[in-house]
Amino acid sequence: MNPLRWSYRVSFLIGFLICMGLLGFALYAEYQWGLEPCPLCIFQRIGFMVMGAFFLLGAIHGPRAGGRWFYTGLVLLGALFGIVVAGRHLWIMSLPPDEVPACGPNLAYMFDAFPFAKVLKMVFTGSGECAKIQPILGLPIPLWALLWFLLLSILAIRATLQRAKPRLLL
Repeated sequence: MNPLRWSYRVSFLIGFLICMGLLGFALYAEYQWGLEPCPLCIFQRIGFMVMGAFFLLGAIHGPRAGGRWFYTGLVLLGALFGIVVAGRHLWIMSLPPDEVPACGPNLAYMFDAFPFAKVLKMVFTGSGECAKIQPILGLPIPLWALLWFLLLSILAIRATLQRAKPRLLL
């Protein structure tokens, strides 16, 4: 089966399955390998959840013409959010050790103790746990996330631009 000839629905179903696989791997790494996610990691997971939800809705609905851009736009919003978070995470990881922000409270405590706007500011400022490099196959996890956000965006755009096959009325 040639991926360049997949229908819109199949492409979006594959996008959904990839997102669920990535989230499943994140949970496996957390609970089996003991890799505790930092707040930026959790926000990257949210980006994949948003993308996965709209990939699934697009696959189920299977719209024509402009409706396809609606779902693709929502998938791309999730990807853009994830790209920004992963980029920020990689930037924090690249800082020299003396410039890394001190470790802060966990995300659950921040949501309980502070208003949402302050939580966002604190998360994007980063903390010491965000600077820890945990390589998987030689690359840090946020770089893998960034690559997947880009690849899934390309998948969504390619599926949307592909011409729909005419339906036969019998």
